[in-house]
Amino acid sequence: MPLSCRAWCEADVGRRWALTRRGTHVVVTAAGYLAPLVVTGPLIAVRRGRGAARRHAADRLTALLTRLGPTFVKAGQVLGTRRDLLPAELCEALAVLHDAVAPLDAAGTRQALIEAYGTAEPTIFRTLDAVPVASGSVACVYRATLTTGETVALKLRRPGVEPVMRLDLGLMRGVATVLARLPLFRNVPVVEVVDSMCAAVLGQLDFEREAANLRQLRRNLSNVPRVWVPRVHDDATRPRCIVMEFIPGLSVDTAQGLSRAVRRRFAASGMTAIYHMLFVDGFVHCDLHPGNLYFTSGSHVVVLDAGFSVQLSEELRRLFAEFFMNMSIGRGRYCAEIVVRSGTGLRPDADVPVFLDKMAELVERSHGLPAREFSLIAFAAEMFDLQRRYGVHAAPELIFPLLSLLVIEGTVRDLDPEMDFQELAKPVLMEGLFGRR
Repeated sequence: MPLSCRAWCEADVGRRWALTRRGTHVVVTAAGYLAPLVVTGPLIAVRRGRGAARRHAADRLTALLTRLGPTFVKAGQVLGTRRDLLPAELCEALAVLHDAVAPLDAAGTRQALIEAYGTAEPTIFRTLDAVPVASGSVACVYRATLTTGETVALKLRRPGVEPVMRLDLGLMRGVATVLARLPLFRNVPVVEVVDSMCAAVLGQLDFEREAANLRQLRRNLSNVPRVWVPRVHDDATRPRCIVMEFIPGLSVDTAQGLSRAVRRRFAASGMTAIYHMLFVDGFVHCDLHPGNLYFTSGSHVVVLDAGFSVQLSEELRRLFAEFFMNMSIGRGRYCAEIVVRSGTGLRPDADVPVFLDKMAELVERSHGLPAREFSLIAFAAEMFDLQRRYGVHAAPELIFPLLSLLVIEGTVRDLDPEMDFQELAKPVLMEGLFGRR
């Protein structure tokens, strides 16, 4: 099992020195990519217009994230889904991080196979394509054929990815430690939240865990219409690789050329899947960006890459479902009380009565919004602001289910701008609260 972010960083002086070197590299690299924008940005704006200048800046930022490695790429993937918050030029630039990360070359693939199977030519495969069909920040995926003749997808972990990710997460924890000492973040469990996030990200390096997550998601979502989670081939899977069912024709652009009715059906299926995870099973895929969520021409929603998944406690699952059920019918006061009950405690100067009033008003105001005007991320941001302002600590575990909703919202909004998130949730909430299997 991987060491925690904190334990790994504090293990010895050598690692602390490595953190210093990595931090210096990040700062210097960022300066090299972004500092020239001070000069080139205004020049491009004058010659080609402000839109061109913004696109140039977005391209530079995307190139920087790619250059800094897998941890930063993952941050960019999430940001790229937020078209309702970020400029279109930036989202379009960041979109390449989902499916255009540089693939492993022949030498890298050979090394990855040796690390996974102990040999560059595993005998369990009859054929193995040399060129990856997909390339991510942590792994590359190859089309292969088993000796049984079945076509499969082989997900191979990139060689050397673990030390770099650990260093980057260590830097994030260091920043969190500094932030926790500032007056603005006093009494806020910043370090605890970052530690939880570090553990989740490190979990994406554990392919045995990801394979188990895929199996569980496949079982849990088997009764959700039009949702497809690939089957794992246990005999061929190893700690550094996963062999799974090959799903042909996957493309992030599939839905764009289809009719409005089909796009709306895709959006509803995707949201129903995430609601089912949150409210019925409590086992949540927290990284459903467009590189992990696909739509097929046969009207299926395909869920991939389950490394960043968490199991909610039964109590938290039920509280989460109760919150959304009462939010969907506008019972603001009860929602506010659930937030207090699900939290980790109160600041000494907490003002619970005012928090309850403000939180109730937020829920009632959001319930009355038309579907086009309701934003999950805006709601979550205001809720956390109220918690900070009035001293009600959020449970760190809530970060994960909220993240799963916020990541998918941008994709769903693009497919169906009129989706009513609250109305769609009601039947799944009823199952989660009153009709669990």
